[in-house]
Amino acid sequence: MRICVFAEGSYPYVLGGVSSWLNTLIKACPEHEFIIYAIGAESSNKGKFKYDLPDNIVEIRDVFLDDIELIDNKRVKKYKLNDEKINGLKALLKGHSFPWNNIFDFFRDERFQHASEFFMSKNFFDVVKDVYVSEYPYTPFTEFLWTMRSMYLVLFYLLMQDMPKADLYHSVSTGYAGILASKAKHVHKKPFILTEHGIYTREREEEIIKADWVKGYYKELWINYFYNLSRCAYNYSDVVTSLFNNNKELQIELGCKEEKIHIIPNGVDISKFSEISSERNLDTEIINIGAIIRVVPIKDIKTMLQSFNIVKNEIRNARFYVMGPKGEDNGYYEECMQLAKQMNLQDLFFTGSVNILEYIGKMDMLVLTSISEGQPLALMEGMAAKKPYVCTNVGDCKDLLFGRDDHFGQAGFVEHVMDYNGIAQSIIKLCNDKDLRREMGQNGFNRVKNLYRKKDFIKKYKELYLKFGSEKDGRNRLRIEKAF
Repeated sequence: MRICVFAEGSYPYVLGGVSSWLNTLIKACPEHEFIIYAIGAESSNKGKFKYDLPDNIVEIRDVFLDDIELIDNKRVKKYKLNDEKINGLKALLKGHSFPWNNIFDFFRDERFQHASEFFMSKNFFDVVKDVYVSEYPYTPFTEFLWTMRSMYLVLFYLLMQDMPKADLYHSVSTGYAGILASKAKHVHKKPFILTEHGIYTREREEEIIKADWVKGYYKELWINYFYNLSRCAYNYSDVVTSLFNNNKELQIELGCKEEKIHIIPNGVDISKFSEISSERNLDTEIINIGAIIRVVPIKDIKTMLQSFNIVKNEIRNARFYVMGPKGEDNGYYEECMQLAKQMNLQDLFFTGSVNILEYIGKMDMLVLTSISEGQPLALMEGMAAKKPYVCTNVGDCKDLLFGRDDHFGQAGFVEHVMDYNGIAQSIIKLCNDKDLRREMGQNGFNRVKNLYRKKDFIKKYKELYLKFGSEKDGRNRLRIEKAF
């Protein structure tokens, strides 16, 4: 079977939990061929993969958003469009629900050779003007027009791309990846599996609320835009997988039908970590505190550094290791370095991308200060290495560390988002209690060993792939449905 995977801002160009998860899944399914449709930010990264691609990846098809440009037309075009197409565009721009098949077919029109041609057309201007008069007459029109253009140029550019033929489409988020998978299903009439790690819509909503580049009265417009993208993916998907129950409840709240959703937790290969779990000499005077994390705003490295500063003032023999790529957002990395300099924070090391297996055994504890997460693999890997964790109460972190109706015991501490003092106090508590570190590390190991195994999540996805790749086999389909 040939499976096309849609990935936005992740595999194979960006390191991280989702990318690692996808790489693991593809490697575990050598019986299938995979096409990766990667949506990236910068075309200068083309071909610079962060992973050694498995042999069963037969094609990489990528599209980079910085390739989009507004062309300067000498003549403003006007297309003949029927009322159905015009009303569909108006509903899209207003953030209303509508049949996306009309939009998919609209942008397959051979008259549209370049996204910006339509953007600079009389038709688009008239649609925007109508939406403006009915919805936003109290804002400056020129400002509104350019907001619409900046918002929808990316979407329209992507909708004009050809979709590869495959037996099955699998998107690892909603958003732009989910839209393209939905279009591929519409065009080629093949099944579509949607997987969500974090809830894309909520993450974009949090970013927009905090963003300085979006004026207050346009924040709702942007949020509704992303809600609309998610509703499309939920509606077109044949099945939606979620990592844990709270995410499932959010998906239902955002418009996904409950009967579509299957919970498939992440899993780790315990054997990779079991040999290194005792590598650290707990009797040494140095306390090593680590974070397996990308240096990007959503991971809130600044709160982590503020916590480390408090810890360092009390635990003088503490060292801090931020282990993960630091070039994904150079501006944010520089801000973090400047903050560390202002605090005169000593014994801080940004390692960049490293082989975690070479570092994790040397850590006494691990920290995660994210603003948003799903079910972080970094957290599960730390537990597999018998390391206690201090993390923020996001995603499934609390249930991973405290358990959900199991008997394995507490595996760390959970604090509020951005509460650098609370995070620091929990770290200090672990620094001062070697037995507590051992106990919590063992509890975490026991939990992932029994409840979050790599072979279990692989088995579930193999069954899903088999079901949708073997629709003619009724007996097989019945067996798969009973497994869920």
